[in-house]
Amino acid sequence: MATQASGSLDFETLRRAIEDRDADTLIGFYAEDAEVRTVNKNDTPSSPRVLRGKEEISEYLRDVYDRGMTHRVEGIAITEGGRFFYVTDEDEGVHLRLTRLLAD
Repeated sequence: MATQASGSLDFETLRRAIEDRDADTLIGFYAEDAEVRTVNKNDTPSSPRVLRGKEEISEYLRDVYDRGMTHRVEGIAITEGGRFFYVTDEDEGVHLRLTRLLAD
């Protein structure tokens, strides 16, 4: 399970966990009081899905990474607004390009 010093993030471990569909390692990146917001066609920017706490986030991650999807991290950018990483997910031939933001 990933553990990080305050203010640091091991992007290589994060990348491997995403691409290997390793939910346990991904869960290790979250604090007990973490919050995740997802935006998609069903959960719009004005009404995002909000997951509160490590337990709720864990359930979500296990659901996503237990599927037979392929996940590939294509790039990472660090800006003043946060850390972004770009992921392509593939499920039964359908490609989804995602941008994810990690905020401190």
